[in-house]
Amino acid sequence: MTYLPRKIEKNITAALRRNKSVLLLGARQTGKTTLLDQLKSDLNISLAQPHVRHRFEKDIALLCGEIEALSESKKNIPLVIIDEVQKIPEILDLAQDFIDRKKAKFILTGSSARKLKTPGKINLLPGRVISLKLTPLTIPELPQKKLVLPDLLMYGSLPGIITQELSENKEQDLINYTEIYLDQEIRAEALVRNVGMFAKFLELAAAESGQIVNFRRLSQKIGVAHTTIAAYYQILDDCLVAERIESFSDTKTRRRLLQTPKYLFFDLGVRRISANEGIKPPAQYLGMLFEQFIGLELSRLVALMDKRGKVYFWRDVSGNEVDWIIAYQDQLIPIEVKLIPNPSLHDAKHLRTFLAEYDNAPYAYVVCTAPRKVKLAERIYALPWQELWQELWSKLSSV
Repeated sequence: MTYLPRKIEKNITAALRRNKSVLLLGARQTGKTTLLDQLKSDLNISLAQPHVRHRFEKDIALLCGEIEALSESKKNIPLVIIDEVQKIPEILDLAQDFIDRKKAKFILTGSSARKLKTPGKINLLPGRVISLKLTPLTIPELPQKKLVLPDLLMYGSLPGIITQELSENKEQDLINYTEIYLDQEIRAEALVRNVGMFAKFLELAAAESGQIVNFRRLSQKIGVAHTTIAAYYQILDDCLVAERIESFSDTKTRRRLLQTPKYLFFDLGVRRISANEGIKPPAQYLGMLFEQFIGLELSRLVALMDKRGKVYFWRDVSGNEVDWIIAYQDQLIPIEVKLIPNPSLHDAKHLRTFLAEYDNAPYAYVVCTAPRKVKLAERIYALPWQELWQELWSKLSSV
């Protein structure tokens, strides 16, 4: 498979230059192993291989001895890559010891944070590692010929899907992915008692991705307690299949804001297959998919920035809403998403409400399918979706 360069490589390289270790989390098939193959390491261990995993499960001291011997043979601190570290969470204890003694630095990868957060296991090494997240391909990582919006909305942007040329192959691979996820992440790991109930939940959660969550309504549809629905969403979050997006709750006035979160599936192709939807949705449905697509891109962009930031949505009880808010340093950037080629100031009415409410929002955007950037009003611009990363990376980098 053709390797597509990833923007996160710079973050990894920068951490290693500082002799820092890296914890790289990402859902299955986002390209973690392929990315690691591009890096020079002194020892590369994949716990996805059963014979390797069984060897260290029987005696983790073997791994300790191998790294000790490697450290003694190298003038510089050796780099050790361990793929799928959640298979043997105790390895994190071992890594902590070597990091603290400056005997090795690590790139540790995992496709699930759930096992790493189990009570009695070590946490994610705060203060000792740079924690990064690998996502499906982003807009600037996609080859030019793959910047086809209908395909991205239907098939998503997992590397293995993007590099497929035939639609039928993409469809089959996405079906296989969803089935493997249910088998390997849910059934095999015994994360839930009733896999059938979880499968029903997965279909409904995928169909409602990007919408404000109503735990009680979902519980009535599926026939489980609303607390079980919340636990199911936590499983999706821990397994990196869905991302929780909080509502922005700060207000300068007495405006009442909604507090319920949304969840975004990490990839639109996986979302569609999980929701059991075809490739020809109603036209009005495409706008919701486009909104989710942009929300995912914003989350990925913010995660790659060196400074802390977060993506929210904003809605008050009167019906005023802004699709996405980037909170970055002390600034807010409100973003509306419209699947239209010719936006007008009317499409920015909620942005104007937001700008009047918050004086730390220097500009706002309507992300759309226009061919070029357009100034709609003072501080409000219409922006082609293809230019999203270039525009916002430049703005956020200057903060």
